[in-house]
Amino acid sequence: MSNSKITGTGCYIPTVIQGNDKFSDHQFLNEDGSKFEAPNDVIIEKFKSITGIEERRYAADNYLTSDIAFFAAQNAIENSKVNPEELDYIILAHNFGDVKSPGQQSDSVPSIAARVKHKLQIENPNCVAYDVLFGCPGWIEGVIQAHAFIKAGIAKKILIIGAETLSRVVDKSDRDSMIFSDGAGACVLESTNESDSGILSHASQTFAKDEVGYLFFEKSFDLNANPDKKYIKMLGRKIYEFALNHVPQAMKFALEKSGKDIDDVKKIFIHQANEKMDDAIIKRFYRLFKMQAPENVMPMNIHEFGNSSVATVPTVLDLVLKGRIENQQVNKGDVVIFASVGAGMNINAIIYKF
Repeated sequence: MSNSKITGTGCYIPTVIQGNDKFSDHQFLNEDGSKFEAPNDVIIEKFKSITGIEERRYAADNYLTSDIAFFAAQNAIENSKVNPEELDYIILAHNFGDVKSPGQQSDSVPSIAARVKHKLQIENPNCVAYDVLFGCPGWIEGVIQAHAFIKAGIAKKILIIGAETLSRVVDKSDRDSMIFSDGAGACVLESTNESDSGILSHASQTFAKDEVGYLFFEKSFDLNANPDKKYIKMLGRKIYEFALNHVPQAMKFALEKSGKDIDDVKKIFIHQANEKMDDAIIKRFYRLFKMQAPENVMPMNIHEFGNSSVATVPTVLDLVLKGRIENQQVNKGDVVIFASVGAGMNINAIIYKF
């Protein structure tokens, strides 16, 4: 039975840099519309110490999610050297579709994947393009779906993209607006007969009974704003606790399914959500094996790029594979973990051998 492996990666890093200092004149409000007592410089410094974010990237006003997804897709296709006409599927993960600047109604018809296929000028009607809505773990889930198609023998070459323009759905009066950013990452997954390389195992979970409302769409904290216009909102403390309790267990489950040992793991590519949270997840994961986390096991770029949701994992993967993150590399034979957590609440993990 065939397996699947990544043959090319690509990303698009938006050009508009939004440093923390750009938030110094914002009026941050509590949920009830009241003002924060602390001055903005104190709020921003505390934010940086928790999240690790010093700046983030925003897409230029003339680019939509489908545009930056197309740029990342082009890079991945070129890197893989695959003929686009031979792609069996284009799977695109996002959460808000195309949102025009400065932030209007979301547009997802036709699908963002179909728009990318159009931009790539692929004529083959058997290249099926569809979207995945799975919160921040969407790109990893797209890879898992692509892997299933390849294992089933119904596909050989699949393009998986994660793209988002969160800067257009943030409430500027909400402190959490400083977390979110824009970006796009992609990979090409192809069939291989190498049973001991590529995707070795995976795990996915959805916790929706009590946790479904931890990330949601709601009106601005500004009581004078249009109440019909919605923005991304989150219960940060609940997400933090949820992630620490569940993500390490999902990673452990996937690793045990793979038959690999914890000592085999060389890198963990985790969703760049919050530096403090990601660090705590990794430490708790290794404690499950009565070990301390190795130094440099988790490549990070959140300090520079912020949280771009579905784009974070494929972006950091592409940058590491192309030698663009200092002191981080992946060698042939290395076992790595991809992991993410996000709205749903959804969790997933992949064990992959290069």
